[in-house]
Amino acid sequence: MNSLPVLAILATGGTIAGVADAQAHAGYQAAALRIEDLLAAVPALQQLPARLQASQVLQKDSKDLDAEDWLGIAHAVRQALADPQTAGVVLTHGTDTLEETAWFLHRVLPPSDKPVLLVSSMRPATALSPDGPQNLLDACQAALSGLPGGGTAGPRLRGVLAVAAGALHTARSVQKMQPFHIPAFGSGEAGPLGWVENGMVRLAGATAGEVAAGDWPGGAYGALLMRPIPEALGVLPAVAWLSSHAHFDPRQVRALQAAGFDGVLVAATGNGTLHHALEAALMAAQRAGFSVALTSRCPQGRIVPAPSAAASPWPIVPLPAAKARLELLMQLWCARLQGCAPQ
Repeated sequence: MNSLPVLAILATGGTIAGVADAQAHAGYQAAALRIEDLLAAVPALQQLPARLQASQVLQKDSKDLDAEDWLGIAHAVRQALADPQTAGVVLTHGTDTLEETAWFLHRVLPPSDKPVLLVSSMRPATALSPDGPQNLLDACQAALSGLPGGGTAGPRLRGVLAVAAGALHTARSVQKMQPFHIPAFGSGEAGPLGWVENGMVRLAGATAGEVAAGDWPGGAYGALLMRPIPEALGVLPAVAWLSSHAHFDPRQVRALQAAGFDGVLVAATGNGTLHHALEAALMAAQRAGFSVALTSRCPQGRIVPAPSAAASPWPIVPLPAAKARLELLMQLWCARLQGCAPQ
């Protein structure tokens, strides 16, 4: 019997599986290669102290992912984590919406001592110098870091993380900051959780577990995985994303209401300020049962609440807009399912 632990590698497509007619970094076809092709391009994976179990969950460009895809990915990750022989999960993913999938997984998966590492690339597999192979190796090494009984060197990680260009980011902090160049991902003011250096994990400070146990605990919306996917999708709310800006046209809010949307995440200017026409439209929409939440459209920092006497009439979600919209969506979604009690 093989005593080596299992490292589950789940593939969803993305640029890391992309190909182009020429050795270009743009104008390629994402999600063209299957996981077997990605593994074959990194022979060093066969030297890791683990048995690799690879499977193709999806094969899509991440810009095209839908709620059904999130649920499918989450179910596959949860199943892999439930295997007592599994030491960790590596999930290949596109860069465009990686931060949203990472946040969804963090908020729906039950807390686990096993890490889930999302890995991507900015360059397709056929580029002159693809970054995917090194990123994939880094993610696999990080997933096995500090494993009791013999893994790769470094501390043991846990929770949902992302690995890109040698840096480790938490699900809460990771953002795509750059549309073309490397490194493309950052963690804003928080900075990276740590780095993967020549196969060894080095943390910047707090452990992944300490970071993940902050204001946004993992598994808060686990009830979304307790129903069959068609049943869960049957009560999926519609949540839009608007930004406040000069010369705002309030017809946008009324159009969302007329189209049957359930709510909107608004990326406010500065410290939560709104154009007067947008604010009036949101007030009217809220009185009609429309859900509204705010974040700041600023790329760093968060809204500092005003004194209680002048508090915002809407909840403030201190997350980047893409994740804040997803958080509002999950709140409304969970509220429609019995037994769902978000934290």
